[in-house]
Amino acid sequence: MIEVYHGSYLEIRKPDIAFSRQTLDFGKGFYVTPLREQAVRWALRWQRRGKTAIVNTYSFDDSSGALAGLRVKDFPEYDSSWLHFIMANRNGQTPDSYDIIRGGVANDKVFNTLELFFDGLISEEEALGRLKFEKPNHQICIRRQDLMDRLLTFQSSEEVSDGSQ
Repeated sequence: MIEVYHGSYLEIRKPDIAFSRQTLDFGKGFYVTPLREQAVRWALRWQRRGKTAIVNTYSFDDSSGALAGLRVKDFPEYDSSWLHFIMANRNGQTPDSYDIIRGGVANDKVFNTLELFFDGLISEEEALGRLKFEKPNHQICIRRQDLMDRLLTFQSSEEVSDGSQ
């Protein structure tokens, strides 16, 4: 079991895949991170839009027994495979072949490089050259409702603030 977090504008005791968007980094699913500060940054985006910033905490059963038989894809670094996977998902061409996907987040700095690549303004080699200087954040996308129900257990939620409001 590991502790994972989800930044939002509300408490989410029971995640529901129906509320997920299709064209995110790893496609439709519920996104969590083991990095609390990353979830806080995502929650604070809601605060800047005038909503409450909430960090939800869950325990996630990532044991080999719990994940046995599941189709899990890991992206340990920003590489060509990750780049093309993100591009396909953002273009709505999400491959449905994975149950759980783990890897780097296309945060604001990374997203700028991705946009230049997607728009054909820089080559794949240049994009990867820029990304090698970025420390990957980490996200876990759970792509099936039955897995969310089985592997995630709500622990708590907490309102966070950057102090400006």
